[in-house]
Amino acid sequence: LQAAELMGQLHDKLKAIGYEGHALELYLVRLLFLLFADDTGIFDRGSLYDYLRNNTREDGSDLAMHLASIFDVVNRPPEKRLKNLDEELARFPYINGRLFEEQLPPASFDSDMRRMLLQASQLDWGKISPAIFGSLFQSVMDPKARRNLGAHYTSEKNILKLIGPLFLDELKAEYQQKRNNRNELRRLHARMADLRFLDPACGCGNFLLITYREMRLLEMDIVNDLLQGQTVTDIGSYFLLDVDKYYGIEYEEFPAQIAQVAMWLMDHQMNLLASQRFGDYYVRLPLRKSATIRHGNALRIDWQSLLAPASTVTVKAETANVFMVEEPPGEYQTLNVYARNINLNPAAPAPDTNLRFDYIMGNPPFIGGKLMSDAQRRDMARVLGGVKNYGLLDYVCCWFYIAKHYTEKHGCEYAFVATNSITQGEQVGILWPAILTSSLQIRFAHRSFVWNNEAKGQANVHCVIIGLTPNLSKSKTIFSSRGVMPTIESAKHINPYLIDFKNVFITNRQTPISCTLQIVTGNKPIDNGHYIFSENEMAAFVAMEPNSLKYFQKFKGSLEFINNTHRWILFLKNIEPNELRQMPQVVSLIQKVKEYRLSSESEPTKKLASTPTNFHTEFIPTGQYLILPEVSSERRLYMPIGFCGPDILPSNKLRVIPQASFYDFGVLTSLMHNVWIKTVTGRMKSDISYSVKLTFNNFPWPLNPADKQKQAVEAAAQAVLDARAQFPNSSLADLYDPNTMPPILVKAHQALDKAVDLCYRPQPFASETKRIEYLFELYDQYTAGLFAKEKKKKK
Repeated sequence: LQAAELMGQLHDKLKAIGYEGHALELYLVRLLFLLFADDTGIFDRGSLYDYLRNNTREDGSDLAMHLASIFDVVNRPPEKRLKNLDEELARFPYINGRLFEEQLPPASFDSDMRRMLLQASQLDWGKISPAIFGSLFQSVMDPKARRNLGAHYTSEKNILKLIGPLFLDELKAEYQQKRNNRNELRRLHARMADLRFLDPACGCGNFLLITYREMRLLEMDIVNDLLQGQTVTDIGSYFLLDVDKYYGIEYEEFPAQIAQVAMWLMDHQMNLLASQRFGDYYVRLPLRKSATIRHGNALRIDWQSLLAPASTVTVKAETANVFMVEEPPGEYQTLNVYARNINLNPAAPAPDTNLRFDYIMGNPPFIGGKLMSDAQRRDMARVLGGVKNYGLLDYVCCWFYIAKHYTEKHGCEYAFVATNSITQGEQVGILWPAILTSSLQIRFAHRSFVWNNEAKGQANVHCVIIGLTPNLSKSKTIFSSRGVMPTIESAKHINPYLIDFKNVFITNRQTPISCTLQIVTGNKPIDNGHYIFSENEMAAFVAMEPNSLKYFQKFKGSLEFINNTHRWILFLKNIEPNELRQMPQVVSLIQKVKEYRLSSESEPTKKLASTPTNFHTEFIPTGQYLILPEVSSERRLYMPIGFCGPDILPSNKLRVIPQASFYDFGVLTSLMHNVWIKTVTGRMKSDISYSVKLTFNNFPWPLNPADKQKQAVEAAAQAVLDARAQFPNSSLADLYDPNTMPPILVKAHQALDKAVDLCYRPQPFASETKRIEYLFELYDQYTAGLFAKEKKKKK
């Protein structure tokens, strides 16, 4: 964090004097490499700091000149350097790797900037992980991101959650199995060295960096076993793994450059560790191999093209060492010098079809369907245009879909981090039928967890990790962090809800599959707020228009229902015209609502303007009715539901069952229904967003419970209501907060859960997972004949 802050300050100073864009980004990446090199044995320790301190003026006026000299020296092999080169400059080794190849415009420094650079070079960069620093370094370029510096880097713990089950755990297990057989161990070593990894949304390269580090650590164990204590003088000849088998695609140029350099730095750190472990100095200089990091749009690039031979680059135009390349035909994008070894032109010789990526992985962008830019929507159309209703999907789905086709063609395995929304709600029925086929299955999955890190101001996103394989015989594993202790369970088959059950794609349904209850949506006025009032606003309006008082009714949405508050709504349906004409303030509101509806782009809303006192959806209660809130916190074990009387008008944020019984209330407030909600329904951020067509209409009610069982549920449901009644001053938000839920209410719900469970089956359910598996089985029974009927009707 200290290092990133210092680099951020230096960035701001350079940008303030007009040094910006590509030149500034590359300049900072070069400084990053030099600072690491000064503390990790690439340079003689401290030589950069000593040179800058001893040879540059305090006012910083000649600092840029000396840095340019260092850039030039490390880019030249010794035989091509000037014969009379200053001794201190000549100490810097030849780096290669093309990092210092491009000619940059001269920068300019002052005394403050010199002080910042010297202060940065005094830090011990050898203790800084390239995997973490890369993301921090990227964030210094964005003032907003810098305020939460470190909030968005990917923690190593979360990266290991993906790469472990994808390939690392298997390799480690194979190593343990074969470590006593030298021939088998050599074969494993050679196979590891031949594996190719792709991250098609690599950012600063975190996944590639941690993968490479873990692979090199395993390689050291293998080499140690093969040597069996022998003394060696050239340890480097025993190491086969190198960075050239690691590939990435990144949309932004700066993080792509960081990823390229960070892979060299990680390689160097691993070489230093090997030197310490085996007692022989080992360094790969000059740099001869590099990771392939493509700067471009991963949704418009043929991923296989990254495996093209180095000689097949087709340059369309060249200006100041920044290339314009054609990909796909007719579309151009910039490509920096570090990707020169990549074929981007479809007209050039094809990539080597004998090569393939063995594993594809990463953390693609989390962007919901309603938050995409126009360019991202075009990407979605290009990738998913053949998938019905693809516009409802998250952006990350594009990566799953492209990887699916790559896997079908080349036989690799892949895993991505994604928002948990792709395993819930409408997206399941849209995305997964297009992904899961007879030749591709989910091999492992991490159920929903908070994607965070140890940084201050961390990003709080609920994610899943899903790994897919064409090898259908491989064992399946589900990881879950719900509850106190994480769990790992073997599965026969993992479906898109991340449950051990066959593939099920639950979609919107017009009528319930297993009950006769009528559930409707509350009142939606579409009034731009003109009919809705707070307590004070209503009092002020009634003071101006006293006759309007009798037309006000209490009005509740999800928030008000759960928190035991209310607003007021002016309900004017069927009002006598002569009475209305005597209330000019009310007439004025009606006119405003009419104008608002007419201004809408929606034709149904415009049509509604002809009856401005009517609501878009209406539910006028005549007796007691049951309420289910549309939105509720996912923290609660039970979604708060309850009964209301005719004095309350529910809003469209409430789902309403007009003639519900205590049995209906008991089943719907039970753990069985709540587990179904959390598995099947969609989310608003992390909160539950209850859907009638998706959640309620597909919910499997108990199949033919006995009257005695139903009576037991009714009695237990009444006990829950009685327990609530003992706390008249507490809202449902208070009563169902996990930290404040009264013990008597907890016990009442537990008794109700048992009564409802017995309506389903006589055996108790051992866990939430077993409950949802049972519900899926019951859903399957209810819909087995239903689908056939619907299909026949459609025909």
